[in-house]
Amino acid sequence: MHGLSRLGNGNARSLASPPSSPRIRPSRGKTSNQGIGERLVFLLFSVVFRRKGVLLLAPLLYIAGMLLFMGSFGFTILDLGHGVEIVYRRGPPGSVYRSPKVFKRLWPMMEADANRSSRNARVLPLMMMQLMEAWKPRVKGLWKPCISTNVSAAGSNSNGFFIIEANGGLNQQRLSICDAVAVAGLLNATLVIPIFHLNSVWRDSSKFGDIFDEDFFIYALSKNVKVVKELPKDILERYNYNISSIVNLRLKAWSSPAYYLHKVLPQLLRLGAVRVAPFSNRLAHAVPAHIQGLRCLANFEALRFADPIRLLAEQMVNRMVTKSVQSSGNYVSVHLRFEMDMVAFSCCEYDFGEVEKLEMDMARERGWKGKFRRRGRVIRPGANRVDGKCPLTPLEVGMMLRGMGFNNNTLVYVAAGNIYKADKYMAPLRQMFPLLQTKDTLATPEELAPFKGHSSRLAALDYTVCLHSEVFVSTQGGNFPHFLIGHRRYLYKGHAETIKPDKRKLVQLLDKPSIRWDYFKKQMQDMLRHNDAKGVELRKPAASLYTFPMPDCMCKEPDPEPETDTA
Repeated sequence: MHGLSRLGNGNARSLASPPSSPRIRPSRGKTSNQGIGERLVFLLFSVVFRRKGVLLLAPLLYIAGMLLFMGSFGFTILDLGHGVEIVYRRGPPGSVYRSPKVFKRLWPMMEADANRSSRNARVLPLMMMQLMEAWKPRVKGLWKPCISTNVSAAGSNSNGFFIIEANGGLNQQRLSICDAVAVAGLLNATLVIPIFHLNSVWRDSSKFGDIFDEDFFIYALSKNVKVVKELPKDILERYNYNISSIVNLRLKAWSSPAYYLHKVLPQLLRLGAVRVAPFSNRLAHAVPAHIQGLRCLANFEALRFADPIRLLAEQMVNRMVTKSVQSSGNYVSVHLRFEMDMVAFSCCEYDFGEVEKLEMDMARERGWKGKFRRRGRVIRPGANRVDGKCPLTPLEVGMMLRGMGFNNNTLVYVAAGNIYKADKYMAPLRQMFPLLQTKDTLATPEELAPFKGHSSRLAALDYTVCLHSEVFVSTQGGNFPHFLIGHRRYLYKGHAETIKPDKRKLVQLLDKPSIRWDYFKKQMQDMLRHNDAKGVELRKPAASLYTFPMPDCMCKEPDPEPETDTA
């Protein structure tokens, strides 16, 4: 049948004169007269299409199908100018932040569950009992620090002075300091107390002695690496008392010991002093045992916080222990990375409003000038969230912990900078954990006054309180948790309870407004068991000993001999 039956047109003219073929139908408003050129083009096209139509049609169909697929899944591309694009799409579960909606629905069930747990466990929160019963028995082999015997002794005659500039935040600086100690030992050089670079993001003007105990650092390393607070007068005179005049060596990232011996040592011997600024990630993970020993000694023994930080931090730890009477002095610490700069850098979205977008654009430009406006840069907020690259909100952290079994009597310490829109985003976490503490609630304003405006000193307080917690929760990665996890392993015989959530799984679960509380709780407890199953982890060749101190910095204790019945 012709198109007539589909159109439902009973006109007699249509019956007598069906439409002509689309190939030869003249265009509307034009005559049928064609020029010779047009006829030749049409003839050529007809021949090619008839003979190779399938080959031509296949890629066209593929492209059309892809465009249709993208359209059906809701791709939206916003051009921000300057060649920067933001790509949105409806699609994979977890790509949109719907956690507040899920929380609102599940909150009554969470509270009912907590009330039942409280009736069944009045002395300890349920999760603390599970930790004591389930985690600790899994640690079969214990480890102990043993770094003093495998560190090479310093030579009597120094080859020169090694000067470094450490940049970044507290633990990025810590990394630079420890690697500098190792390099100084390798080169038999005298290490000058590191200079701290004023970072545009951290904006902390603290010097080494404001954060770390200089005298103790020098003393702890004295048998292995010579350290001085400043260059001697004769070296300063040689460079007109200007350290910037000392040659600044540009070193490759993750350089091997051989590279330092062949490239840096000759310069050191020739000039008497060399400088590396910035000195960040400039030494390979895999180095000989005696160099690893120097790293261990510097990080776990020599670097001690300065007295003002250390004394206040110890008081804060004691206050946490006193407040956690219902859990026998145990508390949970959470490293929460939801500061404005972290949210901006992640390129993730939470409330999808214009105000948030403007704030994030300004924060990115302020902290990383031009980096996010480079031509061709594509920002995919949904893909970032699905990939687990978005910082967890306080609400999401709270739901995860409640699902794992921590009830509302658990004392939680939150280590963080200035939380983005703290009044809005911290409220649900405080609702779930009324006993929540931060450095601002644990210390008085007078006690914190000397540290205000110095992010690294404040981070040192957080670091110490987290170091002594029963459980540590890492939510975003970075140097803070990497160093802290390794330090806790070093202090607690190779194993300390740490929760590193599977964010890919978590965002999918929190993208289901109809999810049941019992199902969510089961998934969280499975995640907890997965964390626990890792137990004691040894360092792999490409990993850092600052996170995995075994076996470079620790020795395995012999298994206790089984008791024999003498009766």
